[in-house]
Amino acid sequence: MATQLQRNSRYSEAEWTARQELAACYRIFAMMGWDEMIFNHITVKVPDEEGSYLINPYGMHFSEVSASNLIKIDIDGNKVDADNPWHVNKAGFVQHSLFHRALPDAHAIIHTHTTATMAVCSVEGGLQPTNFYACNYIGRIAYHDFEGVTVREEEGVRLLEHLGDKRILMLKNHGPVVLARSLPEAFIKYWGLQRACEIQLATASMGRPVMIGEDVVNVHQRDLHQVQIPGGPGRAEFDAMVRKVDKIDTSWRD
Repeated sequence: MATQLQRNSRYSEAEWTARQELAACYRIFAMMGWDEMIFNHITVKVPDEEGSYLINPYGMHFSEVSASNLIKIDIDGNKVDADNPWHVNKAGFVQHSLFHRALPDAHAIIHTHTTATMAVCSVEGGLQPTNFYACNYIGRIAYHDFEGVTVREEEGVRLLEHLGDKRILMLKNHGPVVLARSLPEAFIKYWGLQRACEIQLATASMGRPVMIGEDVVNVHQRDLHQVQIPGGPGRAEFDAMVRKVDKIDTSWRD
């Protein structure tokens, strides 16, 4: 990520870095129009503190999130930093806590309600192999039938079962959940999924889409692994977006 301001002495270096990175991600989502008023969540594990996570304050718009106003919570969504005056939407953390608890590689989780991703989650067949970005995900995403607001713990068994070994779960009639080993990786996976869904919507409005065959999809996914990724998946792209956010407002760093 771009050069950071001096670390807040209240937090360890690892936590402050995680806070700044997550705050930057919220601002990126706001800049891209991927926010949903005061709803939805992006969460990350605190790297040096087992069982602690960072989440946005409930009632705050994504464009207002900063490193210091993020809330530290435990795996059940209870506030750890009690002096933070903001509240936590525990109902919104139910699915996040499930995946954070059960999946060691789920360091970062994104769930938002963009029009494009929700629309694709709400049609038969979901994401289709009709464009370049969609080919990245065919066979690599899972689906879960809509059961209402995700606040019931007993639904977790089915969420995990349907997710399986995938790391993107399309909640039918609802929206996507993107899980990753790092926040930049989660960001680039979400960005590609968003583009795939936007293009699918645009294509469907023009006529009958041209489907890409399974053999070509397989070649496409094989060749993606030949691309050199400086800094790990999503790092270069994430840092580029941080620089764009900084041109608008640097208050996320505080």
